[in-house]
Amino acid sequence: MEHIHADSRGAFKNEWLESRHSFSFSEYHDPARMNFSSLRVINEDWVAAKGGFPMHGHRDMEIVTYVMEGALSHKDSLGNGSAIRPGDVQRMSAGRGILHSEFNHSETEAVHLLQIWLLPTVTGIHPGYAQVHFPLEQRCGRLQLLVSPDGRDGSLSINTDTCLYASILAAGETTHWVKPDKRAVYVHVARGSLILNGMTLQAGDALAIPEATPLELAFSSDSTAEFLVFDLPIARE
Repeated sequence: MEHIHADSRGAFKNEWLESRHSFSFSEYHDPARMNFSSLRVINEDWVAAKGGFPMHGHRDMEIVTYVMEGALSHKDSLGNGSAIRPGDVQRMSAGRGILHSEFNHSETEAVHLLQIWLLPTVTGIHPGYAQVHFPLEQRCGRLQLLVSPDGRDGSLSINTDTCLYASILAAGETTHWVKPDKRAVYVHVARGSLILNGMTLQAGDALAIPEATPLELAFSSDSTAEFLVFDLPIARE
């Protein structure tokens, strides 16, 4: 298991964006952190009021947006337009090419989000978009499936061999999850702190687990903990 500390991530800041990069991204490059299995990017972004990303393109990538605070407005070349708020999960399949923009139209409040990129199973597909609201109370005290290859249990379907779960634990709560055999796991702490198999993780920390290991995730702070669990194919060498 590898403990990835929050303060070891790449960093970027300008007049409207502050970002932390768990993996190599843009001008931040670390050959040891190119990806973990099919997980290519986790960017923790704070977009200032009236700031945002102008129209730009992607291809052959599965992109998941997970908003923790505020509201992010989305428009794309497929004609979709939406606002993404806490509890919403957006999946964009870039496929053979898509353009999109993301803006914070608030006059006063920042948007805090995770932008997640996953390597696709099949390239060159027709681009696609989907967004689902998962009430936050449904993940309190348990792992809730948000994204999966087959869209089971109401999750968003995605063109990659990855299942994404989220959970919110209150002080003293514990939840259990046993990793499927011959799978890798990546746990990212969005807020608060966790004890994972006896190891304490703080907000922004992650644990990369390539081998078959039963997991016990337990909250270890006085405030709420929010975290994501990625069930992935065995990590690529």
